[in-house]
Amino acid sequence: MTQPIRALEDQDEPALLRDQFRQLLRYRALLASGVVLGLLGGGWLALSGEESYTSTGEVVVRSAASDPFAAGASADKGINIGSERQTAVSDTVGTLAVGSLARNGDRVEVGTLLSGLQVTNPPNTLVLRFSYTGRTPALARARAQALADAYLEIRRQRTEDSIANMVDGYRAQLKPLTEQRDQLAQQAVGSNDVTSARANLVVSISELSRKISELRALDTTPGYLTKKPVAPTEPTGAGLPLLLGLGGVVGLALGLLLSWVRLVFDPAARSTRELVRSLGAPLLGTLPRERGAAGALLAIGRSGSRLAEEYRAVAFRLAYDPSFAQRRRLLVTSPRGAGDAPAAAAVNLAAAFAEMGRDVLLVEADLRTPSLARALGPAVQGARPRWAAEGERAWPSDSRMNVDVPGSGAFTLIAGRRTDNVPRALTSAPVGRIVAEGDRPGVVVIVLAPPVLSYADAVALIDRVEGVVVVCDPREVHRSDLERIREIIGAAGGTVLGALLHPGRSRPERRARKKAGKRRAGGDPPGGAEAGHGPERTGDPAETLGLRTFDPTAGHR
Repeated sequence: MTQPIRALEDQDEPALLRDQFRQLLRYRALLASGVVLGLLGGGWLALSGEESYTSTGEVVVRSAASDPFAAGASADKGINIGSERQTAVSDTVGTLAVGSLARNGDRVEVGTLLSGLQVTNPPNTLVLRFSYTGRTPALARARAQALADAYLEIRRQRTEDSIANMVDGYRAQLKPLTEQRDQLAQQAVGSNDVTSARANLVVSISELSRKISELRALDTTPGYLTKKPVAPTEPTGAGLPLLLGLGGVVGLALGLLLSWVRLVFDPAARSTRELVRSLGAPLLGTLPRERGAAGALLAIGRSGSRLAEEYRAVAFRLAYDPSFAQRRRLLVTSPRGAGDAPAAAAVNLAAAFAEMGRDVLLVEADLRTPSLARALGPAVQGARPRWAAEGERAWPSDSRMNVDVPGSGAFTLIAGRRTDNVPRALTSAPVGRIVAEGDRPGVVVIVLAPPVLSYADAVALIDRVEGVVVVCDPREVHRSDLERIREIIGAAGGTVLGALLHPGRSRPERRARKKAGKRRAGGDPPGGAEAGHGPERTGDPAETLGLRTFDPTAGHR
């Protein structure tokens, strides 16, 4: 059973991610600009920044101990390494180090000195690592040494001050006990109470004296400088290769961000999936770009042509679509001015249907700038249509021609011709009889209409030619244009069978076309329109047939 053509599903997340990535890669100039800016920034930081040197010394912190070799002695007894780290970066240590450096001729402020210091503590150790960053290796080494020595000196002074305070306290307790002992010694000997009190005082005095002796015997070494600071041989920080690499990564991220912002505000259809969703119809095919095919409408008939095979695939797909197979009438148009792409699509689809053995009738409904017969060249042979009455001169009278496609057959062309009243010509009885040819078995009628958003000509034919194929360039067509086309065709009673994407013009072609438009706007002679350029189209969505100035002499040139 033949199934109708359906739009792409929107739930395929990998496909959505691939589409988004492809959309970002469309803006290669922004990506390249971001990478170049990142590389320039990394190079500038590497070359313009001042070189700095870092010298490092390590201090093992220890507490005061009476016998450091005794069994069970703990080196971290009473040490809070976090507090010691804060002490190492305090102003007290900085002030002492400033004085030491000043005696050696290095005069520096405390704040400036401490700004280059970094003190860290490796995990599960009692080690403080003093790292100082300076302008020269000697300066970094000298200041790191001075700061480490100042920390050890401050810690030693604090330990000695604590011991001295405790000794003074014990002595203050010992003095009244000694006086009491001396008073009892002067009293009579032999009293039991006096003897007992004196013995108690002697014990207390002995205990206090023992504590004072122990405090005086403590080892007050605050720690050891296990790694002396040395003058570094190389500057610190990232080198030129690393900064260039980081700059490239940051620049790439910046380029992706700029591409994403450009993508968000881009009104064009950013992917085929979005084009299908906006148009409400499937993608029939994407035409490849062929070298050497410029200026030739007919691709079918050329051997080894990938473009011809794509047209054949689109024709077969349409032939088995129930919506088209029922009426066999096809209207080929574009959103706005798309050059020769719609004409090439109409001609090649007609040739493909002729290859299938169908009787094909191709109607050029562009009566403002007709050029199809001239573009087909020697393949066109004139013949009088059987429906033309004697003496009838209005279009489509005397416009029937046969087009021979080498190796594929032939089809009939109703060539367009300049007409005074285009709407009346398109809705005339002869045109109705031509379109009715599609009701005969084995006949296919293809109508080539002007851009649907530039003229109302295509809309005037939709009520008789229901199936519509939109030929467009995905890089230029806007989502709003596609949505408007869907609404216009649906309101006129037609059906969009699908979209056919063409590769569009290259940059040189677009520049040449823009220059040609400027020349026409600057006042080219009337022969320019006759040469195939046609009237200027501004691309304004509000521009319709009724808003254009019609030249009544155009049909008599």
